[in-house]
Amino acid sequence: MTEAFLHYVWQHQMLGRGLTTTDGQPVVVLRAGELNHDAGPDFFNARLTIGDVEWVGNIEVHIHTSDWNAHHHQHDAAYNNVVLHVVYEHDADIVLQNGTKPPTLELKPWLHPALVANYEVLMAPSDGAVPCADRVGTVPQFVVSSYFERLTVERIEAKSAHVHRLLEESHGGWEQTCYWLLAHYFGGKVNALPFELLAKATDQRLLARWNDNRQRIEALLMGQAGLLEGYFEDDYPRVLQADYEALRAGASLKPVGSHLWKFYRLRPSSFPTIRISQFADLMTRSKNLFSTLLEMRDVKELQHLLNCQAAPYWNTHYRFDTVAVRPSPKQMGRMQTDMLIINAWVPLLFVYGAVRGQQNYKDQALGLLNQLGAENNAVIRLWCEAGLAPANAADSQALLQLTDHYCNQRRCLECRIGYYLLKHQ
Repeated sequence: MTEAFLHYVWQHQMLGRGLTTTDGQPVVVLRAGELNHDAGPDFFNARLTIGDVEWVGNIEVHIHTSDWNAHHHQHDAAYNNVVLHVVYEHDADIVLQNGTKPPTLELKPWLHPALVANYEVLMAPSDGAVPCADRVGTVPQFVVSSYFERLTVERIEAKSAHVHRLLEESHGGWEQTCYWLLAHYFGGKVNALPFELLAKATDQRLLARWNDNRQRIEALLMGQAGLLEGYFEDDYPRVLQADYEALRAGASLKPVGSHLWKFYRLRPSSFPTIRISQFADLMTRSKNLFSTLLEMRDVKELQHLLNCQAAPYWNTHYRFDTVAVRPSPKQMGRMQTDMLIINAWVPLLFVYGAVRGQQNYKDQALGLLNQLGAENNAVIRLWCEAGLAPANAADSQALLQLTDHYCNQRRCLECRIGYYLLKHQ
């Protein structure tokens, strides 16, 4: 038994009728109160009748009555307004700091055994990422669908924190924030930070100046990434190196450290050299990326713009001076472009709508997720095996939010699916 479960039971009033205190007075709960996450009693502003008297005050919840003294509440005046002490098991008499004795409600006789059993099943150790995998398929679709909508917004709002930090750093510059954010996600999970640092070290206005010269933009980005140092045998990196040195002479450029870039255990198509070349391609497509993206309403337009390709040299290479075993064009592909839309553009568009107070942009961001296909990764495949397959990217984002912030943290009592299973299984 845990206090978290007792809080949940009290908050949602999962109790039978005919409640009585330990001294036999009838209890009728008119309002359970507001759960307090800070110091002080567990619930504020509860309203109930005990016997013939109506009370408005605070509720304190414990597993045992004796926990009151163990937690030293008998010496704390903050608990003098407790009108009911709710416990799982009554094992002692207690008094408030002012000397009065609060009525006690023992929950043990009023908790349905099935409710306790369901809670124990939810909290049982699980080897998988989905603790309720064997039961989640029984949850009605209307419960799942409405919960997914909330989880999707939760996930966008969580990602929005990064957008707000970049927006503050850019002093409210939407174009610069967009540039930095796209760079971050071009790097993938492994090279996200180096890519963001690269973008911050390379003025977007300098890239815009050479917007019509793909090779010069790639030279600038590769040089700023610290990847054009030393001697090269191939002509292409030597040309890039010469271009970068010419650009460097005319501007105050400081490269990021080449040691920041990670190649180990990455698929060659995700090597930073390939991604930087693809990013250079994106920089040639528009001088004002944010404004261009903002005009696009259809997801296919976004996919087309973001589907970048590395320079021809990279068809036969993954690193400078190293010939690839299997030559192929290095196109971004649908999965990578969709991930850019999901992780970068959707949160940025959502924040833009929130900052400007224009709900249509927030709705547009959510609409894009509904247009995109569901993601396919290890976590999503586990949910599919459990019988909860996502229909689109909005659903897969909801499942990732559910996994990261509820399942992995065993916050089943705060999950709407967990709530349903607790009451109905």
